[in-house]
Amino acid sequence: MDFSRVELSPEDRAFRDEIRAFIAKIVTDEVLHRQLELGENFDERVHLALGETGYLASDWKLESEGGFSPVRRRIFQLEVARAHTPWYHWGTTSVVARLVRQFGAPELAGEVIPGVLSGEIRLCLGYTEPEGGSDVATCKTRAVRDGDGWIINGSKMFTSNAQNARYVFLLTNTDPQGRKHKNLTMFLVPLDSPGIEIQGIRTVDGDRTNIVYYSDVRVDDRYRIGEVNGGWTVMRAALDSEHGIVDPEDHGLQYIAAMSAHGDLMAEVVDTVAAAAGQPGPDGRRPMDDDSVKYRLGRDVARMEAALSAPGMFGRVAIAQTMRDITPDLMDILGAASALPTDTADSATDGAAEHLYRLALPLGIYGGTLEVFRNMIAQHELNLGRPGYGG
Repeated sequence: MDFSRVELSPEDRAFRDEIRAFIAKIVTDEVLHRQLELGENFDERVHLALGETGYLASDWKLESEGGFSPVRRRIFQLEVARAHTPWYHWGTTSVVARLVRQFGAPELAGEVIPGVLSGEIRLCLGYTEPEGGSDVATCKTRAVRDGDGWIINGSKMFTSNAQNARYVFLLTNTDPQGRKHKNLTMFLVPLDSPGIEIQGIRTVDGDRTNIVYYSDVRVDDRYRIGEVNGGWTVMRAALDSEHGIVDPEDHGLQYIAAMSAHGDLMAEVVDTVAAAAGQPGPDGRRPMDDDSVKYRLGRDVARMEAALSAPGMFGRVAIAQTMRDITPDLMDILGAASALPTDTADSATDGAAEHLYRLALPLGIYGGTLEVFRNMIAQHELNLGRPGYGG
């Protein structure tokens, strides 16, 4: 692994300063407070500003298409993360837009992609169902042919950002008697279609997600993505991206695992706790003067660095598991005040460790549970075969 430092050219340094100043201007204290209150991980004014300046288009396009160079893409990602920009759903939108371009009708791509790059059109995922768990292929949401269109009935859980999106990338069952994985069809469904109801759900870390109901929703066939009953082919491309199972870039500047951005947040909190432990308390003593505190902080940092260095599925598991394991330690080092949330009087480190503690649980579920990923590692990396759940 190459840990050499990237030396920025004068032009790239100027770009870093430009994007840093721009983000500082649009990601205001008001934006951050609204994110804390609503938990949407999205701010329309911020998103539209990034689109208007061309940053979304540059991030979405390959360098050969006029997009960012690898260095500038990395600068952009780091500066966005550094400011805690509420824009996680851009990742979903950009992945789905690529699938629309790859598998959808050209006229649909021409309708959707310009709005995606301007920031006006956002896309969300309709995979998981209330009784389906992580096995999305057990899909029961039905799409039935009706003339030149389809009628859709069913429901989906965890459709995050549906309240801010124009379309949902929806997995449906178009052949209930067909073989599993051979009976699925994908659609890009307009969320303003009659018969769609979006209900918000709050997660333990304060984020908002949604359950979405589809009642006799009519969708024209032009919104179909890929072949009828060929949805698993489209779905696999989407899942591989979400799971971080993609071919690594040879430049080495990209995030090496899914959820690495959350790992950056974990690193920031660890640094914050370490700084607080170095400050003297009312009795003049620093928590860091206690050998057990130094030992635990050192152990937590070592685990965190190992997790951030793990690639692909390994990193996906390591980041979430490490966050779950070290946050109780961080809170214990800070004492009882660490249990107070952000914007609460006398909260330790303004609730940073407390928020990380609450984030750690759903992080092990986003994009698939840790158990699913461990099974994937066992099967595909260690060749241990499929798990057996029989008695």
